[in-house]
Amino acid sequence: MKRYLWVNTDYKLMAEPNFPESDKTETMISKFSKVRKTTEDLARPLEIEDYVIQAIDDASPVKWHLGHTSWFFDKFIVRKYMKGKSSTSNGIDFIFNSYYETLGKYLSKNMRGTMSRPLVSETYEYRTMVTNAISELLKSGTGKDSEFLKLVELGINHEQQHQELLLMDIKVASFHNGGKIKYPAKKNKPSKRGSQEWIQYKGGPKEIGYSGNDFSFDNETPEHKVYLDDFQLQKFPVSNGEFMEFIEDGGYKKPELWLAAGWDFIQKENISMPLYWSNSEDGYKIFKLSGYEEIDKDEPVSHVSYFEADAFAKWKGARLPREEELEVAGLDMKIDESQNFMEKFYLSPISQDSKSNHIEKLFGDVWEWTSSAYLPYPGGKPLEGNLGEYNFKFMSGQFVLRGGSCITPWNHFRNTYRNFYHPEKRWQMSGIRLARD
Repeated sequence: MKRYLWVNTDYKLMAEPNFPESDKTETMISKFSKVRKTTEDLARPLEIEDYVIQAIDDASPVKWHLGHTSWFFDKFIVRKYMKGKSSTSNGIDFIFNSYYETLGKYLSKNMRGTMSRPLVSETYEYRTMVTNAISELLKSGTGKDSEFLKLVELGINHEQQHQELLLMDIKVASFHNGGKIKYPAKKNKPSKRGSQEWIQYKGGPKEIGYSGNDFSFDNETPEHKVYLDDFQLQKFPVSNGEFMEFIEDGGYKKPELWLAAGWDFIQKENISMPLYWSNSEDGYKIFKLSGYEEIDKDEPVSHVSYFEADAFAKWKGARLPREEELEVAGLDMKIDESQNFMEKFYLSPISQDSKSNHIEKLFGDVWEWTSSAYLPYPGGKPLEGNLGEYNFKFMSGQFVLRGGSCITPWNHFRNTYRNFYHPEKRWQMSGIRLARD
């Protein structure tokens, strides 16, 4: 029987191997192998049937994430730097291309769950082929080429983005299957959050955007000046308990709190609480990757839309922060594995006691909605060629979120990182921190 997915084993290096490896090359080899393994480890707890379902149009099947992240390395690197057959003849480009119009036709996102081929086993074979090809290139003379290394680093960061998407999509799939997709996230021991306070920040001219020599996406540059008035940010992200007060005060029933599009959205979709919440005689419950549990009132609220965040801010007599304000607040703060990023493996926001007098949980836990439209920075330019479609073409009708989340890899995140979603989206790990003038 002819197999649907032909696995290319005929690639040949354009440069001979066994060149001395530079420190940067050795670092890239380590990064690449760890990221590829992590993606597969995230999928490992699943049953084979879990790989192919697409619970909502915004989500993608696990199999597709595994294939697409491999296709990215294959299309933009392997086929450029290695001689051999192309995988285009068997539909790989059509199935695993995400949105690159300049690379030809591709499967519509909402149809990704309709494809039973390639098989999951064949998709893993494709991953292995691509992983081996990139590893061989890294260990060859090509591994010292600066442009090649930039492409590999982009591919690594692209795959880390999909690790977060993978967990988002597993969660929504499990939710639509009654929580029967069991995922082994760690349980946090709840602790009482400190009192909510306002932290004062001095305004004036500020430098915003990435200016270093390490990796960043094109939407984070260039560094540029902005002027900010004095502002205040809440010490903690808004908690479940605080958001319950909004619900119980009839926040979802007061049109005066809502943008017109937001009010239409919650009416049409019959929304009365954050995604994954339920309420019954037994009280509020929340669905997490690890299953259903009672809501911890001190955890940061998550899975709220921009519309819900904006309405809550109005209800509190405050506003959502500008993205520049959150970046300024994080300028002198470190980012490491001690914060609640993916590596902690709670995979959910956690409550945490703090008696400090500075801002808390700015990094990790939840992406924080801002009032800033997702637009290019002054002088900002997309990457050249096909990769110019990566970010800039989505700069319409979306809002910026800052701070990373509990399912973001910690070493993928930077203080200048700009996430973005349409205002009605809720399946991402999005939360709220209030600001005021």
